[in-house]
Amino acid sequence: MITAVMPEEKNNTIIHAISAYGKNLLGFIRRRVNNDADAEDILQDVWYQFSSVINSEPIEQTGAWLYRVARNKILDKHKKHTETLLDDMLPDTDDEDEATDFKAILMTEAKTPETEYLRNLFWEQLFFALDELPEEQRQVFIWHELDDISFAEIADRTGEKVQTLVSRKRYAVLHLRKRLKQLYEEITEY
Repeated sequence: MITAVMPEEKNNTIIHAISAYGKNLLGFIRRRVNNDADAEDILQDVWYQFSSVINSEPIEQTGAWLYRVARNKILDKHKKHTETLLDDMLPDTDDEDEATDFKAILMTEAKTPETEYLRNLFWEQLFFALDELPEEQRQVFIWHELDDISFAEIADRTGEKVQTLVSRKRYAVLHLRKRLKQLYEEITEY
């Protein structure tokens, strides 16, 4: 039997979650988005969703739930750049039809359980691979590919030469291609 959480209990649950997870969750989000404003917007969306579901469904592992929602919100933010990103991420292949099929699977508007699973798997694996990169390479890749910031603007922000930034992104792309190759092969095999 599911019992409704009383307003005071709901408030206490939310306050406890914010104090227990708020700072670390914001840090988690900040490492994966372009700026503090985006991070705060995503965190606000996470807390809103948390407050919305607290009455309707039990959450057994609050921390895991919050981080999963945060990751999904980050993925949603970055999905708009998927097509350009896929062009860079696709392994070099002689079979152009195979590469097109991979993009079609991830870019389809259809929201079937299979396509949603594949999209989420792609983004999850991409973020795992990004976390393996040195900070400078990861940041340049995120800014240029996911946040659509030009190399010139990144150079202005960081004081680095454009050629240095291009080189860092190239190393990031090579690493990501290597790491995502197995996923690509598994998806295109079926």
